[in-house]
Amino acid sequence: MDRSGTMARCFQRFAHVFSVQASYTALAAQGKLEERLARWLLMAHDRLGTDSIKLTHEFLALMLGVRRAGVTTALQHLEQDALIDAARGVVTILDRGGLKKRAAVRAAGGRV
Repeated sequence: MDRSGTMARCFQRFAHVFSVQASYTALAAQGKLEERLARWLLMAHDRLGTDSIKLTHEFLALMLGVRRAGVTTALQHLEQDALIDAARGVVTILDRGGLKKRAAVRAAGGRV
């Protein structure tokens, strides 16, 4: 990094963004399960670049630290509001803006 100012700035920016995201994630852990699930789905959507995300209720329960039954109920609520479509092993994002509102996303720039 001493030899490349560009590389140093790149690493510093990464560290800053990672720190901000970790802070928001820690804050979101206090929220309702639906908000946390919506946030997790948005982050996966950002990283995968596709509306259809292959995952199971069991995996989501593990990631969110809750029972699988809770994930099933939260997915059903998001689906009833036409924010997602949940099929066996696949969750499809239908309304990203609505999902952001449900997740109570306050970060600028559109990404979670």
